[in-house]
Amino acid sequence: MEHIDHVLIVDDDREIRELVADYLKKNGLRVDVAADGRQMRAFMAANSVDLVVLDIMMPGDDGLVLCRELRAGKHKATPVIMLTARSEETDRVIGLEMGADDYLAKPFAARELLARIKSVLRRTRMLPPNLQVSEAGKMLRFGTWRLDTSERHLLAPDGMVVTLSGAEYRLLRVFVDHPQRVLNRDQLLSLTQGREAEIFDRSIDLLVSRVRQRLDDDAREPRYIKTIRNEGYVFSMTVEIEEARL
Repeated sequence: MEHIDHVLIVDDDREIRELVADYLKKNGLRVDVAADGRQMRAFMAANSVDLVVLDIMMPGDDGLVLCRELRAGKHKATPVIMLTARSEETDRVIGLEMGADDYLAKPFAARELLARIKSVLRRTRMLPPNLQVSEAGKMLRFGTWRLDTSERHLLAPDGMVVTLSGAEYRLLRVFVDHPQRVLNRDQLLSLTQGREAEIFDRSIDLLVSRVRQRLDDDAREPRYIKTIRNEGYVFSMTVEIEEARL
């Protein structure tokens, strides 16, 4: 039997829940809804879903709390799309850092949400199993370097702070979260910021080069990010996790 993708919509606005659910059902998805965190927990305790659409602004536990909870539990591999208020840029950033796979600002067109759902599911299924992202708020140590996931910057061997662009941080984070594992370009696109794939698709090699420069890594004989011909890249160092210092 052909698999029908199952989506759970978590939003306290009944009109949005019903309109979106109707549209997604008409376009071939199986849809259930929850009005808050309590209903979401109860549903997911007894059911499995392929993707969660999660509103940030809800009474009780908000979407950020619920997203963090999903990432910490048995549903940590379930993709999440966050719904945010257009003016709340901070919420979007925090949502992505909590482990959301994409976000969509309200108000939005149902067809755009459908496109995002299909895109996230497609990207997720491209990935091999057991690719995980380490918890935010940790210090990741490799060689003589550290990556501070709270402040999103590098600490050089001499203790100096090396500022990273958003794209550089995301790529390095992917590598240190998956050390000693070959990742091809498609996987790197999906594990960084998939919604910007059209940008990364043209520049992933350049971005690797920039991250190597930040690490003082010789591109001809790299210690950290090695090129595997016809396959992709591998982060060759062992990574240790410690609590980030306050």
